[in-house]
Amino acid sequence: MPAAPQLVPPIQLLERRPDMGAKAMARVLGSYLRALRESRCISPVAAGRHIRAHASKISRMETAHVNLKVRDVDELLTLYGADPRERAQIASMVERSARPDWWQQYGEVVPDWLQQLIGLERDAHVIRTYENQFVPGLLQTPAYARAVVLSGHRLAPPEEVDQRVELRLERQRRMSEPGAPVLWVMIDEGVLYRPVGGAQVMRDQLGYLLEVLRQPGVRLQVASYEASAAATPGAAVTYLRFAQGFLPDVVYLEHMTSAVYLDRLEDLDRYRAALDELSAVAATPAESRTLLEEALRRYT
Repeated sequence: MPAAPQLVPPIQLLERRPDMGAKAMARVLGSYLRALRESRCISPVAAGRHIRAHASKISRMETAHVNLKVRDVDELLTLYGADPRERAQIASMVERSARPDWWQQYGEVVPDWLQQLIGLERDAHVIRTYENQFVPGLLQTPAYARAVVLSGHRLAPPEEVDQRVELRLERQRRMSEPGAPVLWVMIDEGVLYRPVGGAQVMRDQLGYLLEVLRQPGVRLQVASYEASAAATPGAAVTYLRFAQGFLPDVVYLEHMTSAVYLDRLEDLDRYRAALDELSAVAATPAESRTLLEEALRRYT
């Protein structure tokens, strides 16, 4: 599955996506601006100077790490020689990219570094993820999610814990809506034996994963100890694949207090290859059912 090419996205495509989230819109625009700039052989330094800013601002605009302003975009389009017929529509898109997103109601429990993932995941075509510590957030039961939140936020007040759990469950709900992305999940076998929340929580969580195996929009594979030793990305990774020509793919790598987003072709190719290699040696969905049932017996 090759990475989606980073082409200038056709503006006409966006007219057919009125439901596109604000973060996805901002990333489409950023990709569009970067492709235009590179096609004109204009450096980030020169582009930044044109809008009275540093090159770092151009980078943040192109990767949707800063809110776009109509004036900045308009001046860059002039520098890049963009099609005059598209400029009014692009200005409208810039305004749409700044509208509030649903997750903003959760306030400070959504750190800056997590906002892009939440804002982009619903607009993805396929979400591939590998987890070696916990069950992926999009497949966690409420009790398991609460145990995970508590493990990372031991001093948080109960109201904050509730908000974090509710946010995770709302993300799951949106993944069950029509047109939601396909989930392709690989879980390290060790996750099944890590007693998060206690025996009852694990029984319910593993039981839910067995139900997930029957869902048409989810492909679940368990990476056995042998498989994960032979082929692994080394740490948890989420790969967001978008419809070709719509948006560059994105790799998301989460740390304890920050995250990294990668969208350069060389990075995408490397992580895609690592996930492909692991998928090839991981248990099939049918074999994964057997591994889940074996783990479930440990908690009964």
